[in-house]
Amino acid sequence: MAKAKKLPKQIAIINADNCTGCEACLEVCPVDCIQKIPGSTISVLQSWCEIDVERCVGCDVCVHIPGKKSDPYDLVVCPWDAIEMVPTVEVGWHVANKGGPEDYIEKNWERIVEPAIRMSELAAAK
Repeated sequence: MAKAKKLPKQIAIINADNCTGCEACLEVCPVDCIQKIPGSTISVLQSWCEIDVERCVGCDVCVHIPGKKSDPYDLVVCPWDAIEMVPTVEVGWHVANKGGPEDYIEKNWERIVEPAIRMSELAAAK
């Protein structure tokens, strides 16, 4: 029997409305939990990135690169401020409200929102 993953205190969520699909977060994620979602067939809608909340370990590296404590500068990964760390108990709500094309969340509810709701429930039960 596989050992269950320890539930992180916080999870990264990408606001699809702010994300440009630049892939900066994909390059730094140590657990490879971020994927690029292709944009709509309408050329004006660009792609964006999405985090698999079940794989996210809450490390915060997609938001900023940790520096030395003596360094006053924070190296921000996402130039568009599209990534937010949210408490795991709230992740279901945040995923359901992360934006993107109008029908994207509804069409992908089972794949992206239901796992986030389960994580919120597990975190609340602790």
